[in-house]
Amino acid sequence: METLVWVVHLSTAVVLIGLVLMQHGKGADMGAAFGTGSAGSLFGSSGSANFLSRSTAAAATLFFITSLSLTYLYSHPAQQQGVMDKVKPAATQAVPAAPVADTADGSKSRDIPK
Repeated sequence: METLVWVVHLSTAVVLIGLVLMQHGKGADMGAAFGTGSAGSLFGSSGSANFLSRSTAAAATLFFITSLSLTYLYSHPAQQQGVMDKVKPAATQAVPAAPVADTADGSKSRDIPK
């Protein structure tokens, strides 16, 4: 998943750079300052943005989404589930009792340290 997001992110960055470099500056002609120039728009006179600026906005939005996705993926790393990770830890083992020793009178007693 992470590799796919990286591929989309890098390709979007290259496309975004290309789209920005292909656009001409709005201040290049005097008519652009007064709002003319919308007649050359690809989508008609209803929108003042032409195809390149709309494509740039779409690429910038996709770049922003992939940037946020990468941030999320790196802030919440996936836990590796290996064979040993699935094994439950062993329960605490019982402590062996002290050895029983014979006494001089034949009875058995435990050596308990004091």
